[in-house]
Amino acid sequence: MSDELEIGRKSAPGDRATSGPLDETEANPVRPYIDLGGIKVLPREGLNLRLEVEEQTKRIVAVGLDYAESTLQVQPFAAPRTTGLWDETRAQIRDQVRQQGGRVEEREGPLGAELLAEVPVVAGQDAQMRLARFVGVDGPRWFLRGVIGGAGASDPAAAEQIEDLFRSIVVVRGGAPMPPRDLIPLKMPSSPASA
Repeated sequence: MSDELEIGRKSAPGDRATSGPLDETEANPVRPYIDLGGIKVLPREGLNLRLEVEEQTKRIVAVGLDYAESTLQVQPFAAPRTTGLWDETRAQIRDQVRQQGGRVEEREGPLGAELLAEVPVVAGQDAQMRLARFVGVDGPRWFLRGVIGGAGASDPAAAEQIEDLFRSIVVVRGGAPMPPRDLIPLKMPSSPASA
């Protein structure tokens, strides 16, 4: 039975509730966040934001953040109240990367367990490898997944900046019932002026 308990445990830094990523109920309400629905992002100098949209449905499926010569793609998911999703999700990512011919290693990072992967990027005839870090944090009734690329995947100083950005994100789970693993809906920011 111990395996089952291990799979369902929540995986998060010990100081998550104070240092982030934060739940909406833990965030400072007067800070000027960019509201993207399922997440809020604190604006900072040099930060560029991209919304990744699914072609067929026109649904926003991820938020891309370019910062400190790094990229951070984040997705918030609904999660059970008592169990986490990161352990199971890590195993799935590990399998996917290996199936694509990449290499992956699990290690302990500042956010807890993470994956460092070399992912094949197909450009014409030559498959090149790209370094990516997969990070994840289980919060109250949500799970936030991040993929770090660029300098933040290998350079310690850039990694620190991009981890700080990940930790500054606020997840807005909302009260509506949602099946675990469903993407918490994301939306366009209301207007550049209010962002």
